[in-house]
Amino acid sequence: MITPLVQQLALAVAFTASSSAALVQDLMVDGKKLFSGTAASSCSAHHTLKHAGAAGEIGPSLDELKPDAGRVEKALCNGIGQMLAFPGLSHVQVKLLSAYVAKATSSSP
Repeated sequence: MITPLVQQLALAVAFTASSSAALVQDLMVDGKKLFSGTAASSCSAHHTLKHAGAAGEIGPSLDELKPDAGRVEKALCNGIGQMLAFPGLSHVQVKLLSAYVAKATSSSP
């Protein structure tokens, strides 16, 4: 379950260098749960993402694609290619998933 603090901060924090390590860690934990959990079960079923332990082969490997948060958000909201939109995700969930995937696939610490 996503904590209320993380819900509030997910909209305001975009994993900048000035973000505290603890906040980034909390967002990564909650993002991983959302990516792998029931709210967006098709993420891990379709995509490969090493950080989440996902080895889906239907969609592109996110580890290879390395999308930024904007691209993930656009895909979740509008769909892209064969991927359908996910209108059932809340705005907070979309922001959290987008930031998580971008951070999990970036080469920055």
